[in-house]
Amino acid sequence: MRKLLFQAFLFFNICTLFSQENGNFYGGLESNSQWLQTDEGINFLAPEDQFRVNNYVLLNYNLGNFTAGMQFESYLPSALLGYAPIYDGQNGVATYYINYKDEKIDVTGGFFYEQFGSGLILRSWEDRQLGLNNAMKGVNIRYKATEDLYFKAVFGKQRNGFEESEGNIQGIDADLNLSNALNINSVDIQMGLSYVGRNQDTGGNQAIPSNVGAYSGRFDFVIGDFYAGVEAIVKDPDAIVNEGQLSSNKLYDGTALQVNAGYARKGLGINATFRRLENFSFFADRLAEGNIFNQQVINYVPGLTKQQDYLLTNIYVYNPQPRLVIESFDQRAGEVGSQIDLYYSLKKGTALGGKYGTKIAANFSYWAGLDAEYNIENRWYKAKFIGSGQTLFRDVNLEVKKRLSKKWSSVFTYQNVTIDKGIVEGGPLGNSSINANIGVIEATRRFEKGKALRMVAQHLWSQDDRKNWIAGVLEYNFSTSFAIYAADNYNYEGLGKIHYYSVGGSYSKGNTRLGLNYGRQRGGLICIGGVCRFVPENTGLSANLTVAF
Repeated sequence: MRKLLFQAFLFFNICTLFSQENGNFYGGLESNSQWLQTDEGINFLAPEDQFRVNNYVLLNYNLGNFTAGMQFESYLPSALLGYAPIYDGQNGVATYYINYKDEKIDVTGGFFYEQFGSGLILRSWEDRQLGLNNAMKGVNIRYKATEDLYFKAVFGKQRNGFEESEGNIQGIDADLNLSNALNINSVDIQMGLSYVGRNQDTGGNQAIPSNVGAYSGRFDFVIGDFYAGVEAIVKDPDAIVNEGQLSSNKLYDGTALQVNAGYARKGLGINATFRRLENFSFFADRLAEGNIFNQQVINYVPGLTKQQDYLLTNIYVYNPQPRLVIESFDQRAGEVGSQIDLYYSLKKGTALGGKYGTKIAANFSYWAGLDAEYNIENRWYKAKFIGSGQTLFRDVNLEVKKRLSKKWSSVFTYQNVTIDKGIVEGGPLGNSSINANIGVIEATRRFEKGKALRMVAQHLWSQDDRKNWIAGVLEYNFSTSFAIYAADNYNYEGLGKIHYYSVGGSYSKGNTRLGLNYGRQRGGLICIGGVCRFVPENTGLSANLTVAF
């Protein structure tokens, strides 16, 4: 820790010295900590290292066309529960970079983040709540050839904790605004091509390839209020992995197809997305396939479902299933499905809109495993394009936002969800399904001087899994800077009839925010932006401190 603080102090003073020459120094600090306590009510035994913390210090310095920076990270004595074990006890400079940028070229050396297209073929990014940071270490070049043609090129290794991946990653991306290039004013047309490859030593196994590439093409257009796009990807044949071991020397290619279309105007929006993934896991180390900590993932495969905000609507969430598994205990080849969103605003002053208007949002999503035939002995399979595979997830939900008066506003939510139990428990798919109905009523009362009271009542009905739940939240904002809350979700018909309670609050001043809470964490998937991580049940005190400068 002393070494970490010394390095941060040294970099801070160097940047401060140079900032006197019209440069700009900026960054931030984030600290997330837990004090875990044994709780017999949920059969949680506190580990020997009860205190756990994730610390991040980001420092950047800009002078003219040049920017440099580094991120210090500390996970002492251990990382927070649910984070990859490779972070436990680690401490030091995690990432660093230097960048040059002008009107034509943008070059980064060191660690960088990048995305090609939608990210389905390549996305390097950071999300600290997910414990995900797959930054690449190498060179990133962005070049603006013309006003309408852009190129990106990347080469390097992917971050894996405080080390680097076994495989080298290289890629190139081209993006063309065809409408501008051809002077077409009535239609906005964008086209793109991408290539991403992984080169990895095979350890003397000549039956598997050292180079595996993925090739993508995409096409998007907008005509008036309508828009649509398609992206198709093929991946070279590669071996499949289960539990960190090669299943066999047999090779399998992979494919991805995503199509979206929509219509948007004032008061009305419709969006539909179709996606099919077949054997489309892609990792910087082939042996990392199937890890539950989102480590060494090259591409971005979010769950295309409505992202829920409430305690009970977040119990049964969908984690995408792009993997190929051919084992006696589990067979799967990927997923296929779609999502449809509808947004409609009822006008103010109408019979249904009322004095303040009403906003309605409806969502439907359905995801199934690929309909496939498997031969386990010979490691062979054949999948249909769509077919009638095992239902993995189906969600129908309706949300109505209604302002009742100048002081009162409300939200009403209903959800019906069906999910494969294997997704909830992280086991083989196709064992059984869980069906649940959830209702939510939220009301907010605003007072003078920024004060507000938020109340949420929720209920989940189910004959499956842990059966019925009830939940409530009370949150009071004394001002825009200070708030406290109390929450409880009670599994009143499940085994043990357990309360998952939590109390806490937050205080903000300027660029600093401190949050504290104490309570029980319900175990299961935590999802952000459609990407999930598993968190075990636990009890304790948690704190979050963020400072921007």
